Amino acid sequence: MNFENQEEVRKAVRKNYGSVARGGRGCCGAEEGESCRPEAAPAQTKGVSERMGYSPEEVGSVPAGADMGLGCGNPQAIAGLQPGEAVLDLGSGGGIDCFLAAKRVGERGRVLGVDMTPEMVEKARANAARGGYGNVEFRLGEIERLPVADASVDVVISNCVVNLSPDKPAVFREAYRVLKPGGRLAISDVVASAELPDEARRDLAAWSGCMSGAVTVEELTGILRAEGFVDVGIEPKDESREFIKDWSPGRSIADYIVSAAIKARKPPAVTQ
Repeated sequence: MNFENQEEVRKAVRKNYGSVARGGRGCCGAEEGESCRPEAAPAQTKGVSERMGYSPEEVGSVPAGADMGLGCGNPQAIAGLQPGEAVLDLGSGGGIDCFLAAKRVGERGRVLGVDMTPEMVEKARANAARGGYGNVEFRLGEIERLPVADASVDVVISNCVVNLSPDKPAVFREAYRVLKPGGRLAISDVVASAELPDEARRDLAAWSGCMSGAVTVEELTGILRAEGFVDVGIEPKDESREFIKDWSPGRSIADYIVSAAIKARKPPAVTQ
């Protein structure tokens, strides 16, 4: 996909995840009623999320409908969240990672989820109300233009969402802006392990399915460092190919992408 067509990408992503939020199975560009990511089916989300690294206890602790099986890892496992911290989730979807984070940061902490799909925000807010999460808030917005104040969060998490953006430098520029000095990034996302075919890069359905927007570890490392992050660490998870191969049957997509744990830190403030 040519990055000049950024709004076309965002429109496709918003349409498809709006369909998922409404109960369709239109993930990765398929029409409602069909899917190239079977985990979009409610009956299958529990097992899929456990394959991605969530424990049965985590999956069972969130409101029904929060776990939509749309991630590629478990950012909680690398975030090291502490009581009292402020957490931001980029592309919060149905809210599973926000609700799990809320338990870790406790009543003194707060969690904010941002998603660009109105249907997802509505769904997440309903889940929060149903679960009684008083320290969780969901806002409508794009991750390239966050509706979040400067230096206001301790940790930025995300689960298989940054790859959906056609402007990744803007995403990490915004993440850097909203982090407090010394704040950290803890993301589960897909990276390219081999050059994707041009056909896949131009496929909006594959973009919406968290596949064609992936960049290499080297590219991602360069973006993070260029935006000011330090202590950058990206760890590919080869075992993730077992569930990635199901995202687009018949396309051998697991030959080209893999899930990774991505960590980085905003430098602490300089004291005089």
